[in-house]
Amino acid sequence: MSSTKDNLQVLFEDNHIIIVNKRVGDIVQGDKTGDTPLSEIVKKYIAEKYQKKGNVFLGVVHRLDRPTSGIVIFARTSKALERLNKMLRDKQIQKTYWAIVKDKPGKEKDTLTHFLKKNSKNNKSTVFSRETEGSKKAILHYTIIKELDNYSVLKIDLETGRHHQIRAQLSFIKSPIKGDLKYGANRSNPDGGICLHAREIEFIHPVSKESVHIVAETPDSSIWNSCSK
Repeated sequence: MSSTKDNLQVLFEDNHIIIVNKRVGDIVQGDKTGDTPLSEIVKKYIAEKYQKKGNVFLGVVHRLDRPTSGIVIFARTSKALERLNKMLRDKQIQKTYWAIVKDKPGKEKDTLTHFLKKNSKNNKSTVFSRETEGSKKAILHYTIIKELDNYSVLKIDLETGRHHQIRAQLSFIKSPIKGDLKYGANRSNPDGGICLHAREIEFIHPVSKESVHIVAETPDSSIWNSCSK
């Protein structure tokens, strides 16, 4: 189930949930920039499609960093929002990311366990090898799935969901994500984004109890397109 309206790519929708493929540069929720957030674009889409008068309910289940792309889930009912939030806390929503890194990690596959501490002033997370005051444990699993001419493509499964977790942990092992200047990349991408994409999501629908498995196309760029060849 896929449609595009006002540059909105809808991957799944029913009465309780709507899942979209976020573009690089979109913000999920409003912030101090004043830019129109993805949540408002989705509300407008629902209002127009279903001819809804007045306010449209839309709950933000989780977020993606502005320079990243990929799957974002929104709840269309308060019941779905409450249940999805609990599912996230209970780790019942499985997310898989793809990342393109400049320097190949030392192992073909590995589990990274670190401790992250967020600095709100510069909106950045610092990585520690051992637990330190104010830090939170961060665990991810990666596998190299493709070798490009100058880059490696990693598939990443998150065990925890910390601030900038993938970006910070990959940078810590000297494999920063392509375009991610904040975490050690040597140059930016033309679109201002970074090569991190929320590729797949899998969970049991909180209302219908049916299995939901969504795959989001990567951004239309030469390097991403070379990943699928």
